[in-house]
Amino acid sequence: MQDSADLQAELGELRRLINYHNTRYYQLDAPAIPDQDYDRLFQRLLDIEAAHPQLVSADSPSQRVGSAPLGGFTQVVHVLPMLSLDKVFTADDLKRFEERVLKRLNTSVIPEYCCEPKIDGVAVSLLYRHGLLERAATRGDGTTGEDITHNVRTVKSVPLRLSGDGLPSLLEVRGEIFMTKSGFAAMNAEAVTRGERTFVNPRNAAAGTLRQLDSRLTARRPLTMFCYSAGLVEGGELPDTLSAIFDRFASWGLPVNGLRQVVTGIEGCSNYCDQVQARRTTLDYEIDGVVIKLNSVSLQQELGMNARTPRWAMAFKFPAEEVATVLEEVEFQVGRTGALTPVARLQPVFVGGVTVSNATLHNMDEVRRLGVRIGDRVIVRRAGDVIPKIVQVIPRTVVEETELADAMDAASADAAAITASVPLRDIVAPTHCPVCGSPVVQEAGEVLLRCSGALVCRAQLIQALLHFASRGAMDIEGLGGKLIEQLVEAGLVKSLADLYRLDVDILARLERMGLKSAQNLKAGIDKSKATSLARFLFALGIREVGEATALNLARHFGSLAAIMAADEESLKTVEDVGPVVAARIAGFFAQSLNRDLIEQLLLLGVSPQELAVVPAEKLPLAGQTWVVTGSLESMDRNQAKAALQALGAKVAGSVSAKTTCVVAGPGAGSKLATAEELGIKVINEPELLALLEQFQ
Repeated sequence: MQDSADLQAELGELRRLINYHNTRYYQLDAPAIPDQDYDRLFQRLLDIEAAHPQLVSADSPSQRVGSAPLGGFTQVVHVLPMLSLDKVFTADDLKRFEERVLKRLNTSVIPEYCCEPKIDGVAVSLLYRHGLLERAATRGDGTTGEDITHNVRTVKSVPLRLSGDGLPSLLEVRGEIFMTKSGFAAMNAEAVTRGERTFVNPRNAAAGTLRQLDSRLTARRPLTMFCYSAGLVEGGELPDTLSAIFDRFASWGLPVNGLRQVVTGIEGCSNYCDQVQARRTTLDYEIDGVVIKLNSVSLQQELGMNARTPRWAMAFKFPAEEVATVLEEVEFQVGRTGALTPVARLQPVFVGGVTVSNATLHNMDEVRRLGVRIGDRVIVRRAGDVIPKIVQVIPRTVVEETELADAMDAASADAAAITASVPLRDIVAPTHCPVCGSPVVQEAGEVLLRCSGALVCRAQLIQALLHFASRGAMDIEGLGGKLIEQLVEAGLVKSLADLYRLDVDILARLERMGLKSAQNLKAGIDKSKATSLARFLFALGIREVGEATALNLARHFGSLAAIMAADEESLKTVEDVGPVVAARIAGFFAQSLNRDLIEQLLLLGVSPQELAVVPAEKLPLAGQTWVVTGSLESMDRNQAKAALQALGAKVAGSVSAKTTCVVAGPGAGSKLATAEELGIKVINEPELLALLEQFQ
């Protein structure tokens, strides 16, 4: 049996190791040990503390698991008020901000600013006494907040004890607690499987989690934090610049944003805002702008504050990603596979930098989950290039028209335009296809409704032709949506094979199609006949078969005949092909109509190139993840992607700690910056070409 001194020593070492690995995992995104090794350390800590409860300390990592529910929240008065920030929306507004700063300082010397992303989370205050977390509180009204210490103790990125030199005896740290996008998505997915309610967005989820009386629930949710300033400081001093304070915070174990940057002048601020906005959709947390502060603390003190905002800081707000509007109508669109998607027709509203009048409702299950009806006031979300979607209904009995602008934090929105002038009525799914009139069916176990008309349905035929001719498929240059619609409307193309029966004379008679254009299109169609097996498989539009799966099938079987003859068990031996996908592929080739179509295409000269069968694990880039960004001169990014996939690499759309290499051409932006921050290998186009030539 260990004596008390030995137990104390082991506990101290366990806590040190666990805190170290927490920092590596939650703050640096660079875990140093496997999860099972971490779990073993943590379990040993729990075992010792369970056997010797008198040795449990307030800063032990075990205290993050949560405790019994509280009866309510107690109030906390902030010794120094937690101020809000003035907001600006344009570069001209920023210039006027700097003009005011220079005028008040009576100087022409352009100052330094410390800039960082404006996290869309919950503002909190952490109070450390002699390095030990004593209290955590919400911002509240800026003067009085709520004590949420029991919940904040469970947030793994928040240190329970600070370490390092120069710690003040009393230190108040302010920051933003938030939920990552990936954590939010995983949490909602788990809630769906358990039949529980889901949250609308990460900010609401974070706010609701921090106000739980039962911290055991908080402990199960993926909260994290970035610190953004200091409040009360006693028994020590902080540096005279905000950037140096951030560095000092990091040295003590406090989490700070790695994207913070010091710039000179408001032009530097504008450039930083542009860079962050370009990266907005790639970040794993929600931001709604950039916070800009004078870097010099002494200048901050000289400028002072207004009644509720500091004169030395400003929030530059990006275009809102969520706004309110009215759902005026719902139409059902028919996709390539016959899937019917409800599309909301909205009262036009400015969101995410563009005017939006349509939004996806995904499927009827989503309609029922939202409880949305035609005529409802709704919150519409658009993040970057993501398709706008309805995320929440605003109940008429809860939010009055006069309160709407405040409820949506829409300082620039015209609340008067958001009126419920459309009579309320339920959204009813069609029983027959809105395009061809064929019965609508729903397969067992599927959420989606589908038109049963297949290629008899004009909408499905047009979408199938668009997919067949697309760059990743047969890559027929010049064959776009308008032209395909003309060919279908005129009855000239009734199947994929009919494309290869078109001649120059027929094409030249089409509207806005001269002889030269007809010749070019015919040449493009003929050129597509010589294609790879993977492209041909992808072009056929088999459900669940994307470019990567098509490439895996081509590598595994080598020939079209072998794939068509494969049964489900054989197909399941292909990388990334599970039972559902195997059933889709086998079912597709079992249908006589599909086999007849393939035979027609082959007779018309389409010739998918066969491959020598090479096990995926023996390909030179097997197991590696690559990213291609920027513009390339000798090939486009899709061609580069295909070339890398042919060598066994997985080609991803974003950079992470798991990325092996990034190919960066001119114009590479946020992905290149992320790669450099993470220390990931970066090569240029000549180096990529040399690599591809090496394995030819």
